[in-house]
Amino acid sequence: MALTGRAGLVAALGIVVVLFAPQPGPALAGVCLLLAAGILVDLTLAGAVRPLRFHRSGERLVRLGESTTVELTVENPGGRRVRGVLRDAWQPSAGAAPREAPLDVPAGERRKVVVTLTPTRRGDRESVAVAVRSLGPLGLAARQGGHRSPWTVRVLPPFLSRKHLPARLARLRELDGRHPALVRGQGTEFDSLREYVAGDDVRSIDWRATARRHDVVVRTWRPERDRRVLIVLDTGRTSAGRVGAAPIPLAGAVPKGPAGQPARPEPGWPRLDWSMDAALLLAALAARAGDRVDLLAYDRSVRTWLSGASRTELLSSLVNAMAPIEAELVEADAQGMVAAILARAKRRCLVVLLTDLNAAAMDEGLMPVLPQLSARHLVLVAGVSDPRVAAMAAGRGTAEEVYDAAAAEHARLERRRITARLRRHGVEVVDAPPDDLAPALADHYLALKAAGRL
Repeated sequence: MALTGRAGLVAALGIVVVLFAPQPGPALAGVCLLLAAGILVDLTLAGAVRPLRFHRSGERLVRLGESTTVELTVENPGGRRVRGVLRDAWQPSAGAAPREAPLDVPAGERRKVVVTLTPTRRGDRESVAVAVRSLGPLGLAARQGGHRSPWTVRVLPPFLSRKHLPARLARLRELDGRHPALVRGQGTEFDSLREYVAGDDVRSIDWRATARRHDVVVRTWRPERDRRVLIVLDTGRTSAGRVGAAPIPLAGAVPKGPAGQPARPEPGWPRLDWSMDAALLLAALAARAGDRVDLLAYDRSVRTWLSGASRTELLSSLVNAMAPIEAELVEADAQGMVAAILARAKRRCLVVLLTDLNAAAMDEGLMPVLPQLSARHLVLVAGVSDPRVAAMAAGRGTAEEVYDAAAAEHARLERRRITARLRRHGVEVVDAPPDDLAPALADHYLALKAAGRL
């Protein structure tokens, strides 16, 4: 049962009547009896809420920053009309609108309520419950009840770095020799033989084939193919820090603070989301280059393992596997991570570890076990740098800014120190701001492929 604002208004008017009545006692009793009778009539004649049945339909996948719709069908098998308000309760980050909708379902009929979802976070967003308030004819009271109508919408990573893919594919075609350029692309795997033309490198002449054909023949090469790329996402506590500017605007109205003022906006994405975006660009590029891509997410245990996806299904498999992954507020187990990598990668491959280049965490975690990994595989460590640190390092206006700049410079020196140590161990390093991480990682992969190091 629920009382409406109209019941409160009637009670307020009754108080006025009691104040001006010559006999307040009987007047108060009469007002209470009248109000109670009206509430009882509403509860008796209001449509029943419990027999209602709910069915859902709509999309189950949506990219972060986009909108989708979910239809909720309300069926009334009872004998009375249900007229009132329906509230479809979703998680706040699902961005459901409208939160409440008017409902009018005659007996034996059904009606549809359309809810638009504009999620603000990646992952699985679920409907918690459906609450219905059925009003009586007087509008003083209503029957109210909740129902379970489960529905899950998976919010996929948006893959904003897709805009960099055409330029990197053009460079890949140049390496493969399939781009209309003046210089034929070079690689490390033998492709075919052809006749020598002016301008060819004399070192590419195949002397045996030349002797057989009685004409100068040169070898042509293509980039390495069918190599294995293992992308490892560090989902430990350092991946939860937010860096950069929010690339996707939040849906709905601007959130308000305690005093009614606009709340302070969130400082961008977590490092894990930037790492996922870079991983998607690298995976798309590697798949087009003919390499096999696997994914491992790890903190203190394996969160996700994806292997064997075909080239056509790779991106869809990756975004579905990445969507529910969240950063865990625990210290990543570097030894366990290396053991999981070595157990899954028996043959030499390119291991791309997307983590935070935090000096303290690296010194205590990855550095002691890194030689075990780099001895068997080519390791590339990629990390997102915080652009706010660079902005702080440039401040010199006040005494506080000078202290902030000193702290920022110390952090940058520690980051450069750990980068230099990694390179001394034979590890490739990519350290870039959030917006530049994905293209920088793709460029480094192309450079390794051009050099035949995969």
